[in-house]
Amino acid sequence: MTRAALVPIFADQLSHNLASLKASDRETDIVLMMEVSAEADHVPHHRKKMAFLFSAMRHFADELRQQGWRVDYVKLDADRNAGSFDQEITAAVQRHDCQYIRCTEPGEWRVLQLLKALQNTLPVSLEICPDDRFVCDHATFRDWAKERKSLRMEYFYRDRRRQTGLLMDGDNPVGGQWNFDANNRKRAPKGWRPPAVFQTKPDAITQDVLAMVSQRFPDRFGDLDNFFYCVTASQAEAALDHFIQHALPSFGDFQDAMVQDEPFLSHSVISLYLNAGLLDPVEVCRKAEAAWHRQQAPLNAVEGFIRQIIGWREYVRGIYWMHMPGYLEQNFFGHKRELPSFYWTGDTDMNCVAQSVGQTINHAYAHHIQRLMVTGNFAMLAGIDPKHIHEWYLAVYVDAFEWVEAPNTLGMSQFADGGLLGSKPYAAGGNYINKMSNYCAPCRYKVSEKSGPDACPFNYLYWDFVVRNRQALGNNPRMAQMYQTWDRMADQKKDASRQSAARFLKDMEAGNRV
Repeated sequence: MTRAALVPIFADQLSHNLASLKASDRETDIVLMMEVSAEADHVPHHRKKMAFLFSAMRHFADELRQQGWRVDYVKLDADRNAGSFDQEITAAVQRHDCQYIRCTEPGEWRVLQLLKALQNTLPVSLEICPDDRFVCDHATFRDWAKERKSLRMEYFYRDRRRQTGLLMDGDNPVGGQWNFDANNRKRAPKGWRPPAVFQTKPDAITQDVLAMVSQRFPDRFGDLDNFFYCVTASQAEAALDHFIQHALPSFGDFQDAMVQDEPFLSHSVISLYLNAGLLDPVEVCRKAEAAWHRQQAPLNAVEGFIRQIIGWREYVRGIYWMHMPGYLEQNFFGHKRELPSFYWTGDTDMNCVAQSVGQTINHAYAHHIQRLMVTGNFAMLAGIDPKHIHEWYLAVYVDAFEWVEAPNTLGMSQFADGGLLGSKPYAAGGNYINKMSNYCAPCRYKVSEKSGPDACPFNYLYWDFVVRNRQALGNNPRMAQMYQTWDRMADQKKDASRQSAARFLKDMEAGNRV
């Protein structure tokens, strides 16, 4: 008698072309899907994030059943739920008398170690299939990174363009250049109304999940109202088509812009679907490329969009797997401050931070510039422990899985890896935020003032960061101009700036409203 293989599928593996599914037999093998408290509580995940993943998992399980698969699905509120991946897999092996376990490599290093540990406790063999849903596998990335003094994404991205043929004219990039980022830094014009983001209406499965999450996590971070995210591959494809038709034409110009009370602008809002497996990254890029060929979107928009997917997304995955597990402990500046409470409440007079945190509470979403240049920039300037801000990003954003979130946060946002990802810290004062947004005009603080109680905190915190990290950054050629500017500054101005920073940080640490 043929004994079944157990095929665990995790929340970021909701793809019908998953390697472990392709290697399995739906007549004999059993798919195991698990909602477990150990993962729900690993960090205090946003309630919309949990609702999205649980609903997408349940819909995917139903699709597998319709295709003839036998699916053992353990819901979070099931009486027999053991609470963790290893316990559930152990119970399922015994329940189905399985001979071996076949899975696709998990996206997180921690979960991979958990699976490998099962080999020492279970009398079955374990087969881990490579996750081939990415353009660049681990070996290819290591070969690319080998003997390079700096791992700059731009050169990695060019190789991926050559590999996929996306936006290529033979051996050359279409348009005569690889990168059109210089065209993608415009402030949104006054009165501009961005296209509406694609929305779905919760069906019965999603409504059940929303009720379960509301009941089980009543005090957890995040609003559950107005849930509109896609939970199936077909819905995600519709969201992609909507973006390409309505928002991609203006995505490039305004991808770095921020607008008061406009959380989505011209962004695709599909990263959650890519990261959960509902969309294929190369197919997404080919659809965008086709829009350029049809002259429905400009090259700077299409190239910038494709770069984020086959360039940056693949690059940070390579960094993650090459440098784990130690990467999570990186703290180049030795920052030790606790995460301020306003990251959870949005209760701050800094309008840019209040806007970014407020929409995070509402939607479990903020676009890359809000994450990098507002909440991330503030955390680095204020000396927040990078592991704290990493865990916050992992918890609050619907698209956040550790492999993609940790390098973006610890490397790009916090420079905690000392320059592995970026050649200098993404540090900026209030002028950058004023240039790229309309947040500053209604703010209680004045972006034009550099010190004192009414000055924008980003202004004096920027110089405080630069000065206190001179030993670490003084020899960085890209920071030379900043140190020259500081050295030319009058002593009185220097003192006022440092004193303003000290007062602000003292108030923040005391829990006073800032």
